Amino acid sequence: MKFLKFLLVGIFFGIVLVKSEAVSWYRIYEMFKFQSFHMYGIIGSAVFLGVLFIWIFKKYKVKSIEGREIDLAPKDKGVARYILGGTIFGFGWALAGACPGPMYILVGTGVFSMFIVIGAALLGTFIYGLLQNKLPH
Repeated sequence: MKFLKFLLVGIFFGIVLVKSEAVSWYRIYEMFKFQSFHMYGIIGSAVFLGVLFIWIFKKYKVKSIEGREIDLAPKDKGVARYILGGTIFGFGWALAGACPGPMYILVGTGVFSMFIVIGAALLGTFIYGLLQNKLPH
């Protein structure tokens, strides 16, 4: 019961992504071929709202549920790791037709082949954990 609110928010988020066609392979394909603004509009809206909420958190010193001030640590400067990580993420997204969140949503909609993608993502996460100390951070 403690995590019920998170489950309900996740279900709501999944419904929104399905209804907005953000989990549609065709919409993702259109995006990577620069044929439609649909996905760029969704992603752009998410980025805008993220920036807005972080600005609000910093300006008004918003506190967490436990009453502690939310502290957002600054990111290390560096471009190469973001380009490399973004490229690997993009290749995985293009090959699988889904980024990590929608993989689970697609399983919920009956696309059971996504279990293969989820398994590959878990394997990649495990391999990253093994190689983490040898990679530039």
